[in-house]
Amino acid sequence: MRRDDDARETTTTMMTTPASAVSALALWSLADGRLAEGTANSYYATLFLFVLSAPGLYSLVKRSAKSKIARKTFEVDGPKVEGAMSQDDRAREIGAFFRRNNYVVADAGEVITFEGNIAPERGTAAYITFCVLIGLLCVGLVCSIALPGGDAWYALALASPLSGRYYLDNAGRKEQVKVKMVTSDDDSTVDIIVEGDAEEIERFRRELDLTPKGMVRVKGILEKA
Repeated sequence: MRRDDDARETTTTMMTTPASAVSALALWSLADGRLAEGTANSYYATLFLFVLSAPGLYSLVKRSAKSKIARKTFEVDGPKVEGAMSQDDRAREIGAFFRRNNYVVADAGEVITFEGNIAPERGTAAYITFCVLIGLLCVGLVCSIALPGGDAWYALALASPLSGRYYLDNAGRKEQVKVKMVTSDDDSTVDIIVEGDAEEIERFRRELDLTPKGMVRVKGILEKA
């Protein structure tokens, strides 16, 4: 009678629970004292893969088309330092960087606002597709064990190219980057404050060879002294 009650309880739970949760509940039910220890461990490992991959797939795809806004401050030598670049030359260098990357000046005040169109990258689309493919294979593995249908659940992986298509269709956007230069009271340093897309700021740092404020740059072994 106890087993019948357990079966009815499990069936009722599965009917009122979303399919993804049903898979997890079914695996837990199978592994929780009803299988040999080695097999139970395998089921627990599979359940871990499911929990790890399934919830993040939706978030990965949705966030891929959105920019990550960051704000960083870089410190360069000020006018007081001998041999330092003048602020006018520094401003021209910054402007040239953004023009090379198809930005235009949208506002030129104390804070200069650059505006440009960001195009989706096929490499990023391929990476997202690969991540979703692995995640859906993990989901298919769990469902093939816990639900009827067997290996047919692996066909879920065929939907992975849709994630790359979603990125390509939605990642194109108009982006703004704001730049402000602040000179210290003793003119020994200049802070370059940049706010915008995190990837664009990183490219800005690399191309202009800037160092974040408060950090000391250590040359690599392949760099010339």
